[in-house]
Amino acid sequence: MNRHTKVALMVAPFLILGGYIAAEFYLDYQAKQERIYVMKPLGHCDVINQKCVLESGEFQINVSDKDGVTEINSTFPLDTATLFLVDSTDKATPYPLGMQQSPYYWQSPTELRALAPNPGDSYKLRIIATIKGGRYLGEFYTQAIGPE
Repeated sequence: MNRHTKVALMVAPFLILGGYIAAEFYLDYQAKQERIYVMKPLGHCDVINQKCVLESGEFQINVSDKDGVTEINSTFPLDTATLFLVDSTDKATPYPLGMQQSPYYWQSPTELRALAPNPGDSYKLRIIATIKGGRYLGEFYTQAIGPE
């Protein structure tokens, strides 16, 4: 065995270990980068009557309002969630949602029922949900069509 082969066999384990560590740092860095995803409503959204689902790929959020408390639940655990009520002049009022039983359930008292109380009333909403480095954004209208 010549001198070059011996050096290569001695250095190879260190190069393998260094490559593995560098790959882990790179993957961790990539996971922490901010990504933005757009959520779209699945069909008609009626938040007042608990019939509103937003989706982006496999991620879904159900938005509902019960007795003046707007709730969301999601298919993946959230880090934060904020709901915005947007008036006719495009001025958004933020409502940071608080976590309930688990990171899948969030809620906050809002004025949505007072702003769109009657069947046929429509109101613009925005939602921002964060999961690790990803932000899920959705803008949609809720329109009460009445109970079925």
